[in-house]
Amino acid sequence: MSKALDGIRILDFTHVQSGPTCTQLLAWLGADVIKVERPGVGDATRKQLVDVEGVDSLYFTMLNHNKRSLTLNSKHETGKQVLERLVKKCDVLVENFAPGALDRMGFGWDRIQELNPRMIMASVKGFGPGPYEDCKVYENVAQCAGGSASTTGFHDGLPMVTGAQIGDSGTGLGLALGITAALLQREKTGRGQRVLAPMQDSVLNLCRVKLRDQQRLAHGPLTEYSQHGEGVEFGEATPRAGNDSGGGQPGRILKCIGWERDPNSYTYFITQAAAWPKICEVIGKPEWKDNPDYATPPARLPRLNEVFDEIEKWTLTKTKYEVMDICNPLDIPVGPILSMKELADEPSLRETGTIVEVDHPERGKYLTVGCPIKLSDSKVEVTRSPLLGEHTDEILADVLEYSADEIAEIRESGAI
Repeated sequence: MSKALDGIRILDFTHVQSGPTCTQLLAWLGADVIKVERPGVGDATRKQLVDVEGVDSLYFTMLNHNKRSLTLNSKHETGKQVLERLVKKCDVLVENFAPGALDRMGFGWDRIQELNPRMIMASVKGFGPGPYEDCKVYENVAQCAGGSASTTGFHDGLPMVTGAQIGDSGTGLGLALGITAALLQREKTGRGQRVLAPMQDSVLNLCRVKLRDQQRLAHGPLTEYSQHGEGVEFGEATPRAGNDSGGGQPGRILKCIGWERDPNSYTYFITQAAAWPKICEVIGKPEWKDNPDYATPPARLPRLNEVFDEIEKWTLTKTKYEVMDICNPLDIPVGPILSMKELADEPSLRETGTIVEVDHPERGKYLTVGCPIKLSDSKVEVTRSPLLGEHTDEILADVLEYSADEIAEIRESGAI
């Protein structure tokens, strides 16, 4: 079976997380991704957060599946000649260097276009054009600068970053969409183009409901927020909302059986208006269905703490899975708080390829995330990450059509 991106060749100048997330997704969808790494060093994450001495870290392996590794010194004169040849042979160049790095290498946009007018040049940057465009950005910086941290946590506590890598991996996913759109447009125009995905922009895009609430504040308090029911005044900016629901329906995380010894023995429970009569029956408060103090969403707003206290008395008699089993058939929105261990052990996620076991020649078997996008006619097979420079000779011969003698000369020059 052919893959969705068969025939597309990616020149991957990315490192760490944001860029590799993007190129790995393209590789999963069938593109030939050539990861260019420094000879003898490689991507910095190969040796970061090492758990098994002498082998590539999980940080690297889980972000670089289905790729080929080419070592190349792009500052070496012969290395630059090889790179020029690669640019002519590839469809997309993806990079997440510091601002201006490609220009200093002599491979800015103008030079890329000169070598290959059909080339798509895709970049991850911390910020877009503006006062901070030359600043370096990491995951948590992006979350803070993009609005996530200011709206995460409880209203009387510190701003918080989330464990989901929305700055790095979130930006990488957006960049992959931009690249595929540019490839599609190239079919019509015959021209390449630049694709830019700033991390601040990507985080803010994921915080759209908080930007929504910022505008709603101009017309009065955010009545579905817990602080409204607690009589706490709102300031000028969208506040931190704890574990309230972002969809306008009151929701909170509640304790279940075993919460004292299991940090994840909790459920998320939403008091959706349509499900309110069933909620009342389930928690043993049928009289609330017709009581004017509880029967309608506006009436319940100032009593949300009391409402959720009563619901929690019920959830404390159940496991988080039992809550799901009881409420789901009644269309009451709930969800168990699943730990990484529970997700890793979930058979259905293995069956769908969402979590995959991969065998590495040096590390052995390990778990990784699989492709989150499922195409019926482009089945994804997750293959291991490459060893440093594992495919250098293969790429020089098959892609760039160097002879064995020429490869030997290039290797002897120190360019690879």
